[in-house]
Amino acid sequence: MKILILGGTVFLGRWIIEAALARGHEVTMFNRGSSNPRLFPDVEKLRGNRDGDLDALEGRRWDVVIDPSGYVPRIVRASAELLADAVEHYTFISSISVYDDYNAPIDENSSLHRLEDETVEEVNADTYGGLKVLCEQAAEDAMPGRVFHVRAGLIVGPHDPTDRFTYWPVRIARGGEVLAPGNPDQPVQFIDVRDLAEWTLRMAEARKAGIYNATGPDDVLTMKTVLETCQSVTGSDAHFTWADEAFLLEHEVTPFTELPLWLPQSAIGIHQVNVSKAIADGLTFRPLADTVQATLDWNATREGGEIDKKVVLRVRGGMSPEREQELLAAWKARVNASD
Repeated sequence: MKILILGGTVFLGRWIIEAALARGHEVTMFNRGSSNPRLFPDVEKLRGNRDGDLDALEGRRWDVVIDPSGYVPRIVRASAELLADAVEHYTFISSISVYDDYNAPIDENSSLHRLEDETVEEVNADTYGGLKVLCEQAAEDAMPGRVFHVRAGLIVGPHDPTDRFTYWPVRIARGGEVLAPGNPDQPVQFIDVRDLAEWTLRMAEARKAGIYNATGPDDVLTMKTVLETCQSVTGSDAHFTWADEAFLLEHEVTPFTELPLWLPQSAIGIHQVNVSKAIADGLTFRPLADTVQATLDWNATREGGEIDKKVVLRVRGGMSPEREQELLAAWKARVNASD
């Protein structure tokens, strides 16, 4: 195929390109050239800006376009309308954040988040999901019946710019007492970026359309299993002290950020997303240990990422060692007081 990638230089997009090149496809990247401009030196690069400078796309044709960089409906609409006659198929990377009720399990028919002001364009925690809903609608309006909507869960693995998962392998590799969040048996969901990229590409090859939730794995995964797998892969002396939800909330620990993957029970639906439709259409999942090891290997290539030298990159996700020690001390004081 001839594939146009809108963006493609940071995380999911770069892995989609890796998969496309491995499968012999011809790839064109369209972006501003501001992030990782030397990435994929043999791939055609068109320079422009999705917000008002699409001239480089004029007069060209591709089989499919894959859009991992659409966040504002007006901008998505502009590129989708321009490409409506230039491509057969549009893949839009959306998010499970489009849903509005996380108190219960979620499937593709669950209710969606709606913005009170649909003209807003500032992307933040309050608007992200609602904007993604409108982006889906914009793409579908431009190419009805030809859009594959990927409602992705938490994407993890090498080159993750958020470090939301990276925190756990890196922290556990350092060893010692680790603050572990909430209920050890709480289910968690996420997907390795490489699995998502490869499946997305296969679906584009088949010109699949419609809405699919895409997270993983295909069985129940618990927080305890995640942490123990990190410990097993790293071989560290890490041991876990589990602090309950009430304590964490009382001490204003930010769910999903200071302790990645952890969510209070009121939002557990984010970790109970039905992905049976995607699995039926070929979504598969590599072993968790593979994801942990690949994440550690990538982290070690970053400046300050050498765990064995005790000079470990301060990942963007998670909490500082000082904050962790304060919380561990407070938790132990509470446990001792109740004995």
